[in-house]
Amino acid sequence: MKTAILFAGQGAQFVGMGKDLYENFSFAKECFDKAEDVLKTPIKNICFEGPEETLKMTENTQPAILLMSYICYKLLEKEGIKADAYAGFSLGEYSALTSAGIINFEDGLRIVKERGLVMDKAVTSLKGGMAAIIGLEDAKVEEVCQKADGIVVPANYNCPGQLVISGEKEALDRACKLATEYGALKVVVLNVSGPFHSPLLQKASTELEAVLNKYEFAPLSGKKIISNVTAVAHEEGKIKDQLVNQMYSPVRWRKTIENLIAEGFDTFIEVGPGKTLSGFMRSINREKLTLNVGNIDSFNKTCGNLKK
Repeated sequence: MKTAILFAGQGAQFVGMGKDLYENFSFAKECFDKAEDVLKTPIKNICFEGPEETLKMTENTQPAILLMSYICYKLLEKEGIKADAYAGFSLGEYSALTSAGIINFEDGLRIVKERGLVMDKAVTSLKGGMAAIIGLEDAKVEEVCQKADGIVVPANYNCPGQLVISGEKEALDRACKLATEYGALKVVVLNVSGPFHSPLLQKASTELEAVLNKYEFAPLSGKKIISNVTAVAHEEGKIKDQLVNQMYSPVRWRKTIENLIAEGFDTFIEVGPGKTLSGFMRSINREKLTLNVGNIDSFNKTCGNLKK
């Protein structure tokens, strides 16, 4: 059995997440308590009680999801369930690197909080957004982006028949209209604050580079952690560069999963809040074992499935 651990991205958060883990596992309690000390933020209350608007603030969302994802993976690890590969969706790439020990836990929390602030600052001066194009081949969506005047690009290659585009508002609107004309089953404008994973974030990526350069990353030591930008494993000494590129490059999630399957991976476990990546997984390949861990019930179910 080859196991890939999948780490949730931004948007998976919900009020109440992590509370049952905190109440039932001393390790989870220790992590939440440590996160409060590191972040100087009441992250427990934000996660457990909300309000949703406070949890949705990027500077809170990003460390909250990393924290949850890290706890879920480490609880599995304590049960002897370990990753042969780590793959995270956008923000989740930081959770993957932290869970793998390439970034230490405290630094991981600090980095994604600062990343959130950089992203928030960047989008205040940008008029842009993102939209999911459903039921159209990737090549057709790419063609739509090329034909829409202005900056609009593929941003998230999620799964067959689902590609998210990102860019300037007017260009995005034109691309959405074109996608419908090309036969898209559905076009959904996403409730996000800016045009993430597009060239409009390239300037902000230099600020992220300055953030990353403040921190030491451990050697990979043979660990397989997939880059969103390349859909293949990170190489030694190039991780920070790829994380900078990730801010304005598409997330090649479908290719990531297809590559892992081609390498013989047969078990995929999503960790952290929500089940978005499990949904993508079923669209990419329904035959592989797909599990998730986001609360005590799913943790027990996953452990039970893998220990039969």
